[in-house]
Amino acid sequence: MSKFQFKQFSLEQDRCAMKIGTDGVLLGAWTPIENNPFSILDIGTGTGIIALMLAQRSYAEQIDALEIDEDAYEQAVDNFENSPWGDRLFCFHAGVDEFVEEPEDEYDLIVSNPPFYTEDYKTENPQRDLARFSDALPFEDLIEAAALLLSENGIFSVIIPFKEEENFIAIAKEYELHPIKITRVRGNLTSDIKRSLLAFSRNESDTILTDELIIETGRHIYTPEYIELTKDFYLKM
Repeated sequence: MSKFQFKQFSLEQDRCAMKIGTDGVLLGAWTPIENNPFSILDIGTGTGIIALMLAQRSYAEQIDALEIDEDAYEQAVDNFENSPWGDRLFCFHAGVDEFVEEPEDEYDLIVSNPPFYTEDYKTENPQRDLARFSDALPFEDLIEAAALLLSENGIFSVIIPFKEEENFIAIAKEYELHPIKITRVRGNLTSDIKRSLLAFSRNESDTILTDELIIETGRHIYTPEYIELTKDFYLKM
C-alpha cells in the first residue's frame, strides 16, 4: 500500500526507503509548538510526514524540509504539493552539512526523526541503509546544525532510541541546548522503553517536563493518551 491517508492529507511513500511509521507520527504530534513558530525546519524529511503534520498543527508560514536521498526528496515534494498547505512547505535536496554552510534563516522549530540503528548490520538495500543508519547523519552533526540554525527562543525536537537518550542530551549540552520536555515511549505496559521524545531550547529550565507514553494495552487497543495525541491525524482514532 503506497498511499497513506490521514484525516487532512495523504502521502505517497512508494519511493521512500523509510515508510511511514509510529516514530514519525509521534514526533509530528508531540513536538511542542507553544512558542508559535513562524519558521520550521524538518531535517531528513523522508515522505514529508512530520513537516505536513506540523503544517496542520501550526500557523508557521515557512516550513522547510531537507532530504538527501533523491527519490525520497521527489516524493516529499509531490506530497507537499498535493497537500492543503503546499504554499507553506518547501523541500531542499540537500544534506544538513550542505545546508548549514550558508544558513540564510533561523528557525523557531527544528525537528528530526534521525536515522539510528547504529549497531545493526547493513542490509542489501543501500537506500534503506542511508535512511536507517546514523553514519548518514551522526547525532553530533544534527545537534551542531540545530544549535547553528535555532532562533533565540526556538525549540529543537527529536525522537531517538531510549538507549541513546543520555548520550544525546550530553552532546546537546555541549552546544548549550537544554532539555525542556522528555517523553519515554513503551509499546505496551510490559515492554521496555523503546524511544525517547526530546525537546530542547537554548534556555535552561529548572523543571524538565518528563512523562511516559504507552501506545497500546493490547493488539490495536490504544491507550487514551496515544489516542489523544494522534486523533487529529489517524482516520480511525
